[in-house]
Amino acid sequence: MTQSPVKLAVFDCDGTLVDGQAPVCDAMEAAFASAGLAAPPRHAIRQIVGLSLPQAIRYLAPDAAEETVGQMVTAYKDSFRTARERGEVAEPLFEGMADLISALRADGWSLAVATGKSQRGLMHCLATHGLTDSFASLQGADGHPSKPHPAMLEVAMAEALAIPANTVMIGDTLYDMEMAVAAGVRPIGVSWGYHDNATLTEAGASAIADTAEELRALIHGAVP
Repeated sequence: MTQSPVKLAVFDCDGTLVDGQAPVCDAMEAAFASAGLAAPPRHAIRQIVGLSLPQAIRYLAPDAAEETVGQMVTAYKDSFRTARERGEVAEPLFEGMADLISALRADGWSLAVATGKSQRGLMHCLATHGLTDSFASLQGADGHPSKPHPAMLEVAMAEALAIPANTVMIGDTLYDMEMAVAAGVRPIGVSWGYHDNATLTEAGASAIADTAEELRALIHGAVP
């Protein structure tokens, strides 16, 4: 008997699974303060969610010296860690996402995460919501090039024993869509995150969901 091919749905974390914009903005403002720089407006900070931390800071502070960027990376991590230890980091799941994850698993899908978060931050976030065991592969910024490089998706597919034709990438930023295109998997956008629908479409999104229910239908329609 031939085994059915693995169907893999890979999710971004911040802006797709969870709403983590406030702690990200707080930590980035602390990073800029540590270097004596004026922080960019929060709407600009939200646009870099999805990139790895060094690349995000480089994008927001293009004239900063490498040493300064390194200092800001450390300050960001310290600020975020302190806030988490104080119980001040709130990263609630978006409406319907817990039910969607359960439904996809019941439907026979393997699930993975590909995120700009550190592995430590990702594990803490998923554990908070009791979701750690829901995913066959967890890929964070540690040890990978930043999105939109396809490395995280390629490793996720390898670990889940999936192929590009049977894999979808779900995300809220152009970096997620471009990563999916680079990896040869189908990109599906969500409208409740950090980048608008026009940006997602231009970056390659095959469709954009407005609700978790719509997303489930789009995921099922993406793979035969």
